[in-house]
Amino acid sequence: MSETALLLDTHAAIWITEGLPLATKAREAIDAVQHAGSTIFVSPISAWEVGLLVSRNRIGLSMRPERWFQNVLAIPGVELAKLTPDILIESSFLPGTPPRDPADRIIIATARDIGATLVTRDRLLLDYGASGQIKALAC
Repeated sequence: MSETALLLDTHAAIWITEGLPLATKAREAIDAVQHAGSTIFVSPISAWEVGLLVSRNRIGLSMRPERWFQNVLAIPGVELAKLTPDILIESSFLPGTPPRDPADRIIIATARDIGATLVTRDRLLLDYGASGQIKALAC
């Protein structure tokens, strides 16, 4: 994989920070981007999504969501992606058949806006990538 920018889906960020194993190609892509000095982005919507998942007891983390998100941003090469009004509006007008989940749509619009490959385990996001609307990498 080329040294392009990556965007971590919320669950990919969880897997990384919680020390869970990633697919070999995803780990290699992350390592290549870090080595090249390129950027790995995480969307601010992931902070909201994690807070919601924890508050509803849908996931458990080894720390509070606020601390978890600080740890994501402390990973070498990781930066906070911008969440602009244009990205939010674009999430309502995505081509093809995007997932219905608003957070997923915002993450897709962010990936499209910054030209990043989306790192995800979400089958709907991977299918959307397979349709050619975004670049997606299974983790």
